[in-house]
Amino acid sequence: MNRELSIVALPGDGIGNEIFNEARKVLNWINNNSHYKLNITEELIGGSSIDKSGEPLTNNVLEKLRVTDAILLGAVGGPKWEGLTFDKRPERGLLKIRKELDLFANFRPAIVFDSLASSSSLKPEIINGLDLMIIRELTGGIYFGEPRGVEKLNENNYKGFNTLVYTSEEIRRIASVAFETAQSRSKKLCSVDKANVLESTELWRKVIIEVSKDYPDVELNHMYVDNASMQLVRDPKQFDVIVTTNMFGDILSDCASMLTGSLGMLPSASVGVSTSGKKNAMYEPVHGSAPDISGKSIANPLAMILSVSMMFKYSFEDDNMSNIIIRNVNKVLNNGYRTKDIFTDECKLLSTSDMGDAVIEELKNEKL
Repeated sequence: MNRELSIVALPGDGIGNEIFNEARKVLNWINNNSHYKLNITEELIGGSSIDKSGEPLTNNVLEKLRVTDAILLGAVGGPKWEGLTFDKRPERGLLKIRKELDLFANFRPAIVFDSLASSSSLKPEIINGLDLMIIRELTGGIYFGEPRGVEKLNENNYKGFNTLVYTSEEIRRIASVAFETAQSRSKKLCSVDKANVLESTELWRKVIIEVSKDYPDVELNHMYVDNASMQLVRDPKQFDVIVTTNMFGDILSDCASMLTGSLGMLPSASVGVSTSGKKNAMYEPVHGSAPDISGKSIANPLAMILSVSMMFKYSFEDDNMSNIIIRNVNKVLNNGYRTKDIFTDECKLLSTSDMGDAVIEELKNEKL
């Protein structure tokens, strides 16, 4: 029996279209070789939406996102739109999706493929076998807190301010997601905060400890964010699942990404539940729009393709299809194929589209 699902794609800006084209090849292969019937529509977000409508995300597109089964995002932003006011910049479209769809839980895995261990700036013995999950609270904290803004104090002096705020309920729900994730892995959870300085994260730690009583099989420890940054570089394999605030998660996940050798390898999932009980979710590479390499056919599409893998795991609850995609990406890497960001002398350099084709060639050997 066919399983019909809808996907809204938001290729976005910069390299977004280039990498999504390669993910689309994988989606087309799945459509042609499995019981899935994936109905894929493309919409505008970010700078491309601003150029057409004046808004980083239109209400019409937002309504389509509310009812689709999953969202795939490429990347948003670029220097072309940096002069706009904050409320009109491309990134506001992304933040609007997170807030309106209540995508409060962001999953950012950092996995080192064996064949890419040499691409990391750390010694192989430090990162070999690394499989880390950072769970970032995504709809609260300083990125959304009010009041915020810039005020003129006098002729030559301005004041910029943001508000870091969390409610116990916001903390409780991300904590539950983190503990359940830890239960499905190695039953170890590290909560990262700055409770010695910030009252909001003092509350964070208190609520995390309260929630931990419901998960006695999970070993919980706490770490200040400055120490966690150091430990990620010194001994990353001490961690299995990390849960942290919006801003700390943003920073730590980018730090963790370089343990793997390239931002171009890391997917992410942002998940929430609507008032009707429907699971809302958006999948995207961790990297940005990379306008400096846009149009040069050198962007790495593997994070976008691996985001499709996460979509099948978390939205479609199909671990088998998710693992098939990961397995064949790994085969491509084991064959020595590389885009520029992960290239070394002994490997074969591929363009963006050639890398997508290489993944498809491996998938052709799968028997579904």
